[in-house]
Amino acid sequence: MSQIMTGFTAAYYVGLAIFYVLLVIAFWKMFEKAGEEGWKSIIPLYNTYILYKLTWGNGWFFLLNFIPCVNVVVSIITCFKTAKAYGKGIGFGFGLLFLYNIFLLILGFGSAEYVGPDQTK
Repeated sequence: MSQIMTGFTAAYYVGLAIFYVLLVIAFWKMFEKAGEEGWKSIIPLYNTYILYKLTWGNGWFFLLNFIPCVNVVVSIITCFKTAKAYGKGIGFGFGLLFLYNIFLLILGFGSAEYVGPDQTK
């Protein structure tokens, strides 16, 4: 029984590492499209600050993620604001909501262009 749990634990951490690496790669490409340095995607919390700066116009909104219940609403809104900031519609926002990493990779490697939080760029 112990060996099985060790195997599951190892698989969990490998999966978690893959998930994080994909997130960093997606953010790297997205940040570069927006004129930010890609290395900022590597640093936890700072990458979230940069994402909120690019999507909300003010990075300090990411602090709302530390307030219980508010964080759920803010995260959902951020998915739609991210889609809008990269010139995508509400359908893409739902894609970000349900398949976050995959749709971030699509934003990073696809033809989407950063237009800003108010789409004036």
